[in-house]
Amino acid sequence: MGNIDVAFSSLTKTDDLSGLSCRNQIFDSYLRDRAGQDMRRRAATVVLLRKHDSEDIIGYYTIGSFGIALTCLPEAQRKRLPRYPVVPAVLVGRSALNHRHEGMGYGQLLLVDALERAARRNVAVRGVVVDAIDENAVGFYEQFGFIRREIDPGRLILPIETFLNAGG
Repeated sequence: MGNIDVAFSSLTKTDDLSGLSCRNQIFDSYLRDRAGQDMRRRAATVVLLRKHDSEDIIGYYTIGSFGIALTCLPEAQRKRLPRYPVVPAVLVGRSALNHRHEGMGYGQLLLVDALERAARRNVAVRGVVVDAIDENAVGFYEQFGFIRREIDPGRLILPIETFLNAGG
């Protein structure tokens, strides 16, 4: 990434999405056709990453509220929690890079921003959940401490304490 200055912002009606191509039609069509609707309905917040003072979109992710079964958290963390069947979490449902910016570290930047948003809000959350589209994405998330579950191997969980204890 070098010294490139970047900025995060929420998707707006005026954002030009025409130059974005994530090499995956699911991510491209979501951003162009459904993301604005999800924002208006408060189903998800869509966060764009772009070069500072530029319309060039580097990538995006979605973030929203979620609930995870208490049993999905590691035993050490479950011991300190009330015995509610579901605990609050944050879902990073989609995360994608413009193919022109792949391999430059921006994927990590998107993930760290999402984790920081989850950890720094004045809302209690116990974990961050991601949906990995393929095995490459699973491997990417596992590098950051996300835990794969046998019951749903494409959905990974990172206990928020793991991120906070790592200096997040």
